[in-house]
Amino acid sequence: MNFKELLLLAKSNEALAVKQLVEMYKPLLIRESIIDGVFDEDLYQELQLTLLRCVQKIKV
Repeated sequence: MNFKELLLLAKSNEALAVKQLVEMYKPLLIRESIIDGVFDEDLYQELQLTLLRCVQKIKV
């Protein structure tokens, strides 16, 4: 499955596709959730939600 197909499935709320997409971006989300050397769990969750909102809004 290519990225576009994964995106379309995630956009239609296919649970496995959403999970794969979040896993794909997990390293970036974790890296951006570290503030002053400390991992911020709340920020990580907010970034996950932001990613999922962006997936819903993207035009493919």
